[in-house]
Amino acid sequence: MTFEDLSGLTTRKAQIQARYGTHRERRNEQQRARLLAPDFGGVRLDPILQRVHDPRIEPGYVDPRHCLVFWARPPGRIRRLVSQIQQLLQTVAPDLWLMPLTCLHMTALEITHSRSAEEIGQLVCDHLAGVVPYITDYPLQHRARLLKPLLTYDDAAVALSFLPAAGEGKQASAGVDGYTYHHLRRDLFDLCSELGVTVDSRYVVPSAHVTIARFVSAKHFSSGNGVLGIEKMKRWVTKLDEINHWLKENYWQIADDEASSEHEGQWRVGEEKGLDCRLGTLWYGGGATLHLGRGY
Repeated sequence: MTFEDLSGLTTRKAQIQARYGTHRERRNEQQRARLLAPDFGGVRLDPILQRVHDPRIEPGYVDPRHCLVFWARPPGRIRRLVSQIQQLLQTVAPDLWLMPLTCLHMTALEITHSRSAEEIGQLVCDHLAGVVPYITDYPLQHRARLLKPLLTYDDAAVALSFLPAAGEGKQASAGVDGYTYHHLRRDLFDLCSELGVTVDSRYVVPSAHVTIARFVSAKHFSSGNGVLGIEKMKRWVTKLDEINHWLKENYWQIADDEASSEHEGQWRVGEEKGLDCRLGTLWYGGGATLHLGRGY
């Protein structure tokens, strides 16, 4: 895999933002149509999360999928926003599994996934020992803004997604935002590749998202006897639409004097905490920190 496989974008910030925006808009259109289609078969439950979430299903079960990643951790104002959204989602689907706020993350680079613990340990020893702190501190000197939060979704999960900034607000006249989140992803990919690491990532699209909820039960979408309730699914999609309208109205506009301040819908990658190099069973926000970078 090369970095071009991850996105194929140019280096111009407006084009980068447009590409990320087009991806999420098209995906939401496709998923909305799929969820509301007459032949839709129901939400996709995660059998591993079900067992992790409810030990009664299979006592002693342990997720075997170990991963190695560099996560970006959202600042407090984004965590508070996620909390509000999660509460709104639960008004329609009370049985949703919600990502704990302390576990929220955006995968800046996934090095590998679904390996054994021994394989991950060997990879770290062979290639990353001694250089992880440099990588986790990288945003200190390479700062990228994310903004315009919007829910993206499918039949399995809901995420809060962002776009790379392109000079919004005060930054428009300052000529900054030339270094975007996409460039950060590129640089992390290059840094690890230069160390001899083969990056085996599931994330091959232009996306900046934080998973906030997953389905572990379908009963609130059922009309009885396990049959999908069309009207209940319509209420779910309507709620998603309502939240996205609310986000656009309240969290997208950045005044000229707000671009460098703590605007409620803006996330500067690396603020509060640097990148989190994490390993272990990470799919649901778990695992262990190998090294946490310095924030600003």
